[in-house]
Amino acid sequence: MSLLHVGKIIELFYSTNDARMNSTTLTLDDKGIVEDKYYNKDIQRSVLITSLESYKLALKHGIEMPYGALGENLLIDYNPYDLKPGTTLIVGNLELEISQNCTICNSLAKIDDELPKLLRDDRGIFAKVVSSGTINQNDNIYLLNREENKKTKEDK
Repeated sequence: MSLLHVGKIIELFYSTNDARMNSTTLTLDDKGIVEDKYYNKDIQRSVLITSLESYKLALKHGIEMPYGALGENLLIDYNPYDLKPGTTLIVGNLELEISQNCTICNSLAKIDDELPKLLRDDRGIFAKVVSSGTINQNDNIYLLNREENKKTKEDK
């Protein structure tokens, strides 16, 4: 196994029943983000990861919005949207597994009517928590490469 450094955490967010909250640290366990209103609701969608690229794409089309407006929990400086389900990320002292692409939410039209179409494939990606721990703002993000430990039929 090897780790490939791919980026870092820019901002962290969680949702309460009343508001979106910015935080410098998030605590996560196998049910999700401990303080989040979606905690223990859908394990496959525990953590929404969004790239700065989503905000840049919106801005390029004249849509300005504050970080956190896309509903993300982790805003990162790496574009993870092509990662396949099952891919493992090491962030802070925990492991996340990519579970699915984020389907576009029509509530984004409240920001701008064009936003749901514009970010159809670029809003974010969901992950589930594999190992509990904490994530801090500015933590590094690593891709875990397990492929080098798998032997092909030709190698056996």
